[in-house]
Amino acid sequence: MFKKVKPFFLTVETPLHAGSGTDLGVVDLPIQRERHTGFPKLEGSGLKGGIREAFENDHAEIEVGSQKVIKSDKDIISLVFGPENGDDHGSAIGFTDARLLLFPVKSMKGVFAWVTCPKVLEHFITDLNLAEIKGIPELPGENTVSSGCKLLFEGNKVILEEYTFEVKKDEKEDETCSKLALWLSNNVIPEGKIFNYWKQKLQKDLVILSDDDFKDFVNLSTEVITRVKINNETGTVQTGALFTEEYLPSETILYSLILTSPVFVGKNKDKKIFVKKNGKNEEDLVMEYFVKGLPHVIQLGGNSTIGKGIVRTRIMDL
Repeated sequence: MFKKVKPFFLTVETPLHAGSGTDLGVVDLPIQRERHTGFPKLEGSGLKGGIREAFENDHAEIEVGSQKVIKSDKDIISLVFGPENGDDHGSAIGFTDARLLLFPVKSMKGVFAWVTCPKVLEHFITDLNLAEIKGIPELPGENTVSSGCKLLFEGNKVILEEYTFEVKKDEKEDETCSKLALWLSNNVIPEGKIFNYWKQKLQKDLVILSDDDFKDFVNLSTEVITRVKINNETGTVQTGALFTEEYLPSETILYSLILTSPVFVGKNKDKKIFVKKNGKNEEDLVMEYFVKGLPHVIQLGGNSTIGKGIVRTRIMDL
């Protein structure tokens, strides 16, 4: 049973292909989506595997519970992420599916807007409540923008892709959409001065759409790339080697929950650094290992050799 929960966020730096296999539709290799909503997601198993790989390839030293350890220690990784032979014992960490929180859409002004909808926000708040997050702002209604929005035409219109939406602009900074945009910029965007531009943009260019409009954008405005294989002898496209792939675009923001439990052990009964002490339970030490060890940049999904799937991480402070 998982006993500790923390939210963490993934900001897509290069287009991300979390594939769902081949398909007979318009796109040969589509991305993973929720069955009931059609919203893009990243399966928890794929997320866990990508993060495990990041730990295995990082030989830096960290301190957990006053003990110094190497992140890539095989025995510790086996206790936290599970052994190679899954029948030996379970893992002490789990991840929910990475859900879509903010989706970038081309805008007539301001280059692009981050869009979301009440359905996404309500589910987000429900997940945050599992982690007992305090100080969550009130959610705005649909078709609203913050008081500092730079996307507007004719006072109350935004043009996203080729579609025009009439929106309600907050008159003051303490109204619901503006407060939500500020809260998201402080908690979701990676930390550091180099991200100040993105924090300020999120505060100004967040658009809350209706559920239906949001669904249309996340289905029709993903990146679809056509790829081919060239025949070395003829210099032309090889027969049958043309296909299309779908990607989540750069600047997409997803979130997941980190779940930790006391460690399970196999026959040797050795819990390594995860022995309860100094008021810290096993699940606390597992979480500490993950929080201190998680790289700021990881790679997820397919086509890593052509630079796809680079994401920045941020764990929410409780």
